Amino acid sequence: MGEILIRSAEVVVTMDGARRELKGSDLLLRDGQIAAVGPGLESMGEVVEAKGCVVTPGLVNTHHHLYQTLTRAVPGGQDALLFGWLQTLYPIWAKMGPEEIRVSAQVGLAELALTGCTTSSDHLYMYPNGARLEDTIHAAAELGLRFHPTRGAMSIGESDGGLPPDSLVEREEAILNDCIRIVDAFHDPNEGSMCRVGIAPCSPFSVSRELMRDAALLARDKCVMLHTHLAENDEDISYSLEQFGCRPGQYAEDLGWTGEDVWHAHCVKLDAGEIDLFARTQTGVAHCPCSNCRLGSGIAPVRQMRDAGVKVALGVDGSASNDAGSLIGEARMAMLLQRVQNGADAMAAREALEIATLGGAQVLGRPDCGILAPGKRADVAIWDVSGLEAAGAWDPVAALVLCGPPKVKHLFVEGRQVVRDGQVVTIDLPRVIETQNRLASALMG
Repeated sequence: MGEILIRSAEVVVTMDGARRELKGSDLLLRDGQIAAVGPGLESMGEVVEAKGCVVTPGLVNTHHHLYQTLTRAVPGGQDALLFGWLQTLYPIWAKMGPEEIRVSAQVGLAELALTGCTTSSDHLYMYPNGARLEDTIHAAAELGLRFHPTRGAMSIGESDGGLPPDSLVEREEAILNDCIRIVDAFHDPNEGSMCRVGIAPCSPFSVSRELMRDAALLARDKCVMLHTHLAENDEDISYSLEQFGCRPGQYAEDLGWTGEDVWHAHCVKLDAGEIDLFARTQTGVAHCPCSNCRLGSGIAPVRQMRDAGVKVALGVDGSASNDAGSLIGEARMAMLLQRVQNGADAMAAREALEIATLGGAQVLGRPDCGILAPGKRADVAIWDVSGLEAAGAWDPVAALVLCGPPKVKHLFVEGRQVVRDGQVVTIDLPRVIETQNRLASALMG
């Protein structure tokens, strides 16, 4: 792969143990890893000028539903709460197939890349018309992002008292068998892995208690991570109390869904006891502030979580409930919401940036990512702060969260350039967008 020298950055934000910010510094990438960080580095390889730029670790997205990029701004779901929103969109999603899943993943991942993301998870929990998880895995490999796909599932349909239509649910035996197939075929546990698979029943209200328990047992047997939605809004809490006789945190603990190999999306309504449980067990949280606002779910207690020692990361969530996919935008929203809830000093821009980088890597169990230091993976975002958005900014690092720019100038994943001069260079993005628009039009019909 050779060497790439990123030269003369205004600031290199390392996110190392000392949280060093190195002014006028360089970054040397070699064979997919960071070889050196510091001033005056030299290389016979490619040189990328970073004058006027802030260099950060690549951002890490820990919750997404990539297929939803085909259903942005759907009129029937624009002003609905979570359960009504789902009931509006399920029949549309049921029309999708392999091409829709693959192309929507390309679009969603490209959007993430342009906003500084080098690693993304995805929660795919429905497989209509022959769609499979590898439709997204192949899309991520082509684009070049580090990928944590999760094999989601729904097993309780409308006829059994669930929310999804029966056509979108699967038999639980088939779900578990396909989890085994996917893990065996695609999961790479090694350092520097570009694909790690997780097991992810959709939510406590769309699968049985038995599937939640069996999924946890399977994940531990296969040494992969677990993911689901939890405590997303008041409806979610009420459902848990009525159906299970306990709060979501207790339900999760009873079924093996706490621990350092588990992360839950949203967690807007965790109470103090559940926060303590997550801190004690090192259970991770994917905070999705824009989606939570869009669906009126509330403000997650991120300040309280972090103060208690809970691992917190960011997620853009699906584009049917966001409706964008900007990870740097999520960092800004996370900071602003904590200030609304707890005061203007509740979260600084640098803490939001830490959650978006190092925090995401920690939640996904990736000590090899999220830090710019020798030996770590060469996942690097380069932000041009010499332009309009940051004009007049006194603090270029804080400017990334407070004012912009909203997109990266360059992006490297495993030392491979994915974005150059603000353009995705690994796929023919205009052609992909054209295909996406054609598929969306067909769904409308």
